[in-house]
Amino acid sequence: MSLITLRDAHLAYGDRPLLDGARFFMLAGERVGLIGRNGTGKSTLLKVIAGTVHLDDGELQRRDGLRIAFVEQEPELPAAATLRDSLLSLSKDGLAAAASADDRERWRLHSRLDEYLQRFELNPEKSPETCSGGERKRAALAWALALEPELLLLDEPTNHLDIDGIAKLEDLLLRVPACLVITHDRAFLDRVTTRIVELDRGVLRSYPGNFAAYESRKLEELAAEEIANRRFDKFWAQEEAWIRKGVEARRTRNEGRVKRLERLRAERAERRERLGHVKLSLDAGERSGRLVAELTDVTKRYGDRVVLDKVSARIMRGDRVGLIGPNGAGKSTLIRVILGALAPDSGSVRLGTNLQVAYFDQLREQLDPERTVADTISPGSDWVEIAGERKHVITYLADFLFPSQRAKSPVKMLSGGERNRLLLARLFARPANFVVLDEPTNDLDIESLELLEQKLQDYPGTLLLVSHDRRFLDNVVTQTIAAEGNGVWREYVGGYSDWLLQRPRPAPSPREQAAPAKQTAPREKTRTRLSYKEQRELEAIPGEIEALEREQAQINERMSSADYHRQGAAQIREDRRRLEEIEALLLEKFTRWEALEELRNRA
Repeated sequence: MSLITLRDAHLAYGDRPLLDGARFFMLAGERVGLIGRNGTGKSTLLKVIAGTVHLDDGELQRRDGLRIAFVEQEPELPAAATLRDSLLSLSKDGLAAAASADDRERWRLHSRLDEYLQRFELNPEKSPETCSGGERKRAALAWALALEPELLLLDEPTNHLDIDGIAKLEDLLLRVPACLVITHDRAFLDRVTTRIVELDRGVLRSYPGNFAAYESRKLEELAAEEIANRRFDKFWAQEEAWIRKGVEARRTRNEGRVKRLERLRAERAERRERLGHVKLSLDAGERSGRLVAELTDVTKRYGDRVVLDKVSARIMRGDRVGLIGPNGAGKSTLIRVILGALAPDSGSVRLGTNLQVAYFDQLREQLDPERTVADTISPGSDWVEIAGERKHVITYLADFLFPSQRAKSPVKMLSGGERNRLLLARLFARPANFVVLDEPTNDLDIESLELLEQKLQDYPGTLLLVSHDRRFLDNVVTQTIAAEGNGVWREYVGGYSDWLLQRPRPAPSPREQAAPAKQTAPREKTRTRLSYKEQRELEAIPGEIEALEREQAQINERMSSADYHRQGAAQIREDRRRLEEIEALLLEKFTRWEALEELRNRA
């Protein structure tokens, strides 16, 4: 049975529709990734499902008694003496459940909360007022998991989490009954999700499997949509030319053809075009010297904590270096030392010659909140020059999806994603042969991420990058400097996946060392290749799922009609029985698809 069902949902802010006749359902056991461009309404959809925002029109059905937990993008913690007390007062539903339960159940809830706080490396006795953004996000995740919901709603759960934290969250989500998650982390989507749902121009489209499967099918869809639109536009243009012929032609005008043209005009006017694309261009400026930066035995402390302990490294022209490490390891400190913005306690830093640096600050401190968007890009001028091409600042901002009316808005009015795009626009408006990016992927949608990747891959200058996005690191950097703990940093060849293979393995625990080696019988070699029959089955499943979803939508539409009760009791019972059957078949198909995909990916 469906946990939630959304039928013909409409929701708009002003004249901008976020949901335009959207349909959606979710079954127990599913882990759905909700993706789409920034500003399309993904967070609003989660709030609709959570019950904090109501539809303008349409219907949302939840299974009776469904327990839902919702972690927002920027969770707020109530004031309290300790983090534990703050979380226990966070949810009215959780409080009601705890108050009505017996002492044993309340003890279990507290115990589960302490367990998840420990998993996320949080101190239950810490004051919530001193918690960072990352700690608040991890605490809210711990609380949501402790409630043991039947449906978990997560809005950008990987924001503020380091790579280890993201991996822990992935492990936990693989064991929840069902979850619907918004994220731009493609590696996260590949590992966790069983289905991808895209919100695009007010409509929800479903794709079985993980993000990799979605990518291949989406490319085919976009190509087909473009061909269909071109054919439609050609036919429409021919009809418009016909209606504008001279008086003699009008005498033979066909009334049916005129009405058809009117329908074509209406259909063309209602067609919602795809949103624009961010247009990035990087000007590498003049060539720098061969040496970009050299660190020799650099040490930096904050009180008793050693962040850099005799670190030596050399960055040469054209290097593409990624910095990897947990939150608090000192990645931003290392960047500032390399750039000369922070003096080391000991050791030396040497910068190369003819450096033109573009620095992307993760805290966006470079943006003046009182300045306008246009003035941030080109102070005192209406023009910018990129790689020898002169552009008006309004045209340049349009390349980063800022409409002309937004150019005069102050920076303080921008969303997180808009501020990220503005900072990228500002950085790339100036020539730079040394680009330093500290967490540039936060708040960027997947399409913008992939475009940034492409531009960085083609960039001929030197790149220094901090990111917790594993796929982004793999696609961009060619060498990695990783924090090994206690201020020790070590260099590795390649990106994140290469670092995983090369890094030192943790020493075995005393228990593991003391345990006698187990004698295991030889195992049959695990099969890692699909049979011909399984390959054919895998290719057929998406079509079978689509057919079931179409039938389900048709039955739901029939059942929601005003005169449905006239169908008779037998037909109503048959429709309900078939809906339950379809839901069971869909779950079976999704599970089988996931198993076959996993087997194919191991090949």
